[in-house]
Amino acid sequence: MIYWLLFALPGLILGLWAQSRVKGAFKKYSKVRTARNLTGAQVARALLNEQGLSHVAIEETQGGSLSDHYDPRSQVLRLSPQVYREPSIAAAGVAAHEMGHAMQDANKYLPLKFRSALVPATQFTSRLAPMLFMAGFFLQLFLKNEIGLYIAWAGVALFAVAVLFTLITLPVELDASKRAKRLLTSSGILIGDEIEGVNKVLDAAALTYVAAAVAAIGQLLYYVMLLSGGRRR
Repeated sequence: MIYWLLFALPGLILGLWAQSRVKGAFKKYSKVRTARNLTGAQVARALLNEQGLSHVAIEETQGGSLSDHYDPRSQVLRLSPQVYREPSIAAAGVAAHEMGHAMQDANKYLPLKFRSALVPATQFTSRLAPMLFMAGFFLQLFLKNEIGLYIAWAGVALFAVAVLFTLITLPVELDASKRAKRLLTSSGILIGDEIEGVNKVLDAAALTYVAAAVAAIGQLLYYVMLLSGGRRR
């Protein structure tokens, strides 16, 4: 238990705090309209056209809040209803952030390509890794079966792929936010202190990716400690 508290709990606490921050910031600035009264979809379209990316489509999703994303395979920017339809500072920030991913794709931004290549492997390993680890760990713990130890280490190796995905996500998301802030200002879509609201929304969102990376690394270290004999028996 002490090793779980040491390695896994900090990431969990940070994640809960980050989620609270991003929801609070989005809720606050979703109620503040921009001076130019452009919806998130209009902001994204204007920025895409300005950057020569008029071929990138924009779709409204049926997902919940903060389900916005850019699909590099189909080159479609998908926005939740709260972003697509609303002329708020929060909507402008989120739409511009997703447009930043479209720019990364067009510029062949290496971390984005690497992350996209990892998606199939991460989807597979994130489901299989915990099952392998638990099966192998308990085989080794209760039956003293050395094969169980090998199975558990295989689970750890697979989980490391998911950890790598969270780490490569950090520069991808931070760079997209940086592009969004710069373009919203230079294009004149946001004026005056409106950019401060965008900064708070996007900076809060960035914390969730930091928290995910911390949690994943902590979980990986916890698994390693258990298999290395650090667990009290």
